[in-house]
Amino acid sequence: MAGATLTLEERRARKAQRRIKQREITILRASKMHKARLLAEESGVPPQAFEPPALNIGCSGWFYWHLKGSFYPTQMPTKEWFAHYAEHFSTVELNAPFYSWPTINTVLTWRKQAEGRQMIYTVKASELITHINKFEGTEGLVQDFGYIADLLGPLMGCFLFQLPPSVHYSPELLTAILAQLDPRHRNVVEFRHPSWWNDQVYAAFREAGAIFCSCSGPRLPDELVKTAGDIYIRFHGVERWYRHDYSEAELTVWADRIRQAEAKRVWIYFNNDFDGYAIKNATMLAEMLKDLA
Repeated sequence: MAGATLTLEERRARKAQRRIKQREITILRASKMHKARLLAEESGVPPQAFEPPALNIGCSGWFYWHLKGSFYPTQMPTKEWFAHYAEHFSTVELNAPFYSWPTINTVLTWRKQAEGRQMIYTVKASELITHINKFEGTEGLVQDFGYIADLLGPLMGCFLFQLPPSVHYSPELLTAILAQLDPRHRNVVEFRHPSWWNDQVYAAFREAGAIFCSCSGPRLPDELVKTAGDIYIRFHGVERWYRHDYSEAELTVWADRIRQAEAKRVWIYFNNDFDGYAIKNATMLAEMLKDLA
């Protein structure tokens, strides 16, 4: 096969070219959503507010090929995978929008596939906001991405804004981030550098009503942080990213923390998708916390 003869450098170059093309598409799609949002605002019909369930536990994505034959039956067509996932979980964290800004038709497809099912979508914000521009001059982009919530209506959960690990705490950036978040939405910010775990950040989040993302991840503080009525936790792994199979004892510690937080609403997503651990561990923790539902 031709692909097998490529050197490591050539594969990296191809990947870089694909990313450049993808980012060009993202900019174009963002522009189209901007126009759609402005047209919707001109209609003068205010978007409705909806109250999701008290307990929301699921996985960070549901379409993974390595789940075929384990979670998804071998003979099951991929078009039936979402329905199968929805039989086990009532929420999912969509990571694809981070890499590729979704079109309006894509968002409407999310709505269509959830028809007749109890399903809440949490949407990870585009890298154009968080990684490429790092919240610099992105006020309009944040508003445009927020239009997804209006399109999803009662199916909308949270917006997840994830910063890269290279971004260290700074008061200026903290102010810039919180100033751009639309308080009409449930905004979650996930940091990957431990310097953000500090009292100044917590206080600013509480004042803004923003949700600080608690993480179980390598080299990140292992604690539950509550800055709003809702709490949000992402499970990535302990010593290695995405590859940890959480034990019953480890999840019991988190279950106790969650109960003690006495949150109005709980959002939990497992991103340790290697070898189907996310499916297994999400099911385990859901059983532990079923009294909160």
